[in-house]
Amino acid sequence: MERPAFFSRPNSSLSRLLSKDEKPLLPRSVRQRSRVRGWILLGHGLYRKLILWTAAAILLFFLALTSSKRGLRRERLLGLAKANPDEDARGNGINDAAKGNPGVVVVVTGPDKTPNPVWREGMPHWLKFKHLDGFFVGLKALVPASDHKPEHPRPKDEKSPFPLTISYTGLPTPTPFVPQPDYESPSYTAKYHEVQPCYLDKDNKIPVPDLYAYNGLIQGQSEPVIGSHSLLGLRDDVCFDRFGRYGPYGLGYRFEEGGVEVGMDTERAGNDAVWAKTGKINYDKVDWGDAQSRCYESNKNRFAEANAPSQTSVASPAEKTGRSFSHSERPKDKISRTAVVARVYTGYQWTHHAVLNFRAMISELALKSGGEYNVHFLLHVRDDNEAIWADPVTAQRILDDYVPAEFHSICTLWSQDQMRLIYPGQFGRSFSNPSGGDIHGVYRSAHMPLQYFAMNHPEYDHFWNWELDMRWLGNYYELFDRLGKWGKEQSRVGAWERSAKYYIPRYHGDWANFTALVNRETVASGRSAVFGPVAFPGRTPLRTEAAGQGFIPEQCATRADPACGVGEEADLITLNPLFDAEDSGWVFSKDVTGYSTTLPVPPRRCAIITASRLSRRLLAVMHEENWRLHHTMFSEMFPASAALHHGLKAVYAPHPVLIDREWDLATVDRAFNGGRDHSSGGRGSPFDLRNEHNHKGTSWYYHSEFAGLLWRRWLGYAQYDGRGPNGGRSGEGTLRGGKADEERSSSTGRMCLRSMLVHPIKWEHPSELEDY
Repeated sequence: MERPAFFSRPNSSLSRLLSKDEKPLLPRSVRQRSRVRGWILLGHGLYRKLILWTAAAILLFFLALTSSKRGLRRERLLGLAKANPDEDARGNGINDAAKGNPGVVVVVTGPDKTPNPVWREGMPHWLKFKHLDGFFVGLKALVPASDHKPEHPRPKDEKSPFPLTISYTGLPTPTPFVPQPDYESPSYTAKYHEVQPCYLDKDNKIPVPDLYAYNGLIQGQSEPVIGSHSLLGLRDDVCFDRFGRYGPYGLGYRFEEGGVEVGMDTERAGNDAVWAKTGKINYDKVDWGDAQSRCYESNKNRFAEANAPSQTSVASPAEKTGRSFSHSERPKDKISRTAVVARVYTGYQWTHHAVLNFRAMISELALKSGGEYNVHFLLHVRDDNEAIWADPVTAQRILDDYVPAEFHSICTLWSQDQMRLIYPGQFGRSFSNPSGGDIHGVYRSAHMPLQYFAMNHPEYDHFWNWELDMRWLGNYYELFDRLGKWGKEQSRVGAWERSAKYYIPRYHGDWANFTALVNRETVASGRSAVFGPVAFPGRTPLRTEAAGQGFIPEQCATRADPACGVGEEADLITLNPLFDAEDSGWVFSKDVTGYSTTLPVPPRRCAIITASRLSRRLLAVMHEENWRLHHTMFSEMFPASAALHHGLKAVYAPHPVLIDREWDLATVDRAFNGGRDHSSGGRGSPFDLRNEHNHKGTSWYYHSEFAGLLWRRWLGYAQYDGRGPNGGRSGEGTLRGGKADEERSSSTGRMCLRSMLVHPIKWEHPSELEDY
């Protein structure tokens, strides 16, 4: 989430240092001398003219210089002016001797030539580590996964894979990447209902395309430092380029052909492979709501009924009669459905890349799964005076003005005034409200419209809360399906403690070793492991709790059996650790409303970035806390805290996160797990405003700088690499990458990366930079 303006550096002028009452306390001589000097300089005509003309000349010179630099910078980003080709070659470590052999291109890549920054005490940890280069090597360096040697992290006794010598004879060929089950296999059809294929058009003539991946990895490319592919069941032996990922949805071909035109201004060698099977699909007349509805209707016998007590069919004849049945007679299991709800707002600038992203999401999640998922938009109408429920014409005008036509039918409109009607009454005092926002506003209570949406959509058991400025480099079905399965298999025992800590595989070992480590740290802390529901002064039970019902499964009677919770769907899956907000230094840690302020602040857990999967029952708990008890907390804190208070199952899924510099892993652990009991919470938390800078070089955090740089380089656009004499920062350094660089005969070509989440992506095409 974006942070408000009050985090900007305060004005340090003298007027801020001395109040009007304090200034007369200065010695008389000082006050008089100051006034006399000012009068002489500004009062005398000659002096005044000289000073004003000099100041004006300096200002005009500065503006002209700044304008020319910005203009050149924008031209370079747009490809209108080429960066120094020698600089580009050095930056990518290319041996130009390879240019002389047109048959077999030999590319030698080496480390970046930028000198290491001058380290000074007091600078952030990450500035003393050199930048990594392997992320930016291209497809010509593709090797089998078994031959891959990462630039970082690597064992101490293993040398860097750079410089590399690569013999190249032709571009590799991508293949379809299909993470969905084989719906026609005997093992699937024996257990589940048949899956009918879905189509983009009403005539069932345009099949849903596959995205494409390359088998293998780019030699030297770094591995994730935080999180893991294999732990979550994600493929880690393939990589994706921009055309394999987005080409099937319109990247790289013209509007006249039904594409979005972007990508044509980048290097495109060999990109035709992604259209060999389906051709270039014309998306002009696709209605994604209609496509999803048709897909569900043709497959609705696969799914459990809304609010059904079981995920399987009704009692089988065998259960009634006691006799066994043959394989063909056995009743088929029913499966649940999940909604992916993306939050959008009036005024959001839809770009071609954003359209591609959601075409991919709907195709891969909803249509390729036979309706297992459905994608929706929650459109926040920011003008409360709009009659969006009273007048269909008004609602349609808003859709026409703010949302591409292909997404109109999957939009649900809402407003802040509507939330006041759904959750009326006084919420009481807040322990703290740093943002000064309204309790019904989206900044402090983004969960409210999602809760109401869930109450009106009983057909879904789970809801992914999704943000517009996130991208998944890979297939969306693989991401959401694997996260859900992993969460289901996690034990409740020690879950809160494991979820409070960043998992660093090369430092912590495998998951079993990590689990044992967390258990030892918990015992050493002298604190009892959290299980839930938790008791605290002023706690008010829900209606179901007052009636004697809870959320703890029967298998957890002892609260010590490691099997407790295994096989139980997670009520909350987050994408950052669930940290203890108390004493964490996180700025919104006490934005807690409706609880008695005469008592201590209730215990809280939080996950930065609201993206998460919430179960229907968790949203129902939050709904009741809001409308009946008038309790709420800041958006990123309320779901986790509600789960903590009432004993629901919550887990942090350690997805792969890249780091842009060659940190030693012990330092990574100290920086990201430097809180209480070696966790990410409490005093020393990485979410403290004083420590958050450590996330700038990661691929996943609300103010990451590396995420956008890496993403735009992968899209094929030149970027300033953020390197400088003192460590650099976003937008500084040397212009690298882009069309000219990737097309050079000595280049390794366009980038190919393993699947990962990146956030935030505030702009993509260089032409969007001025709007950002």
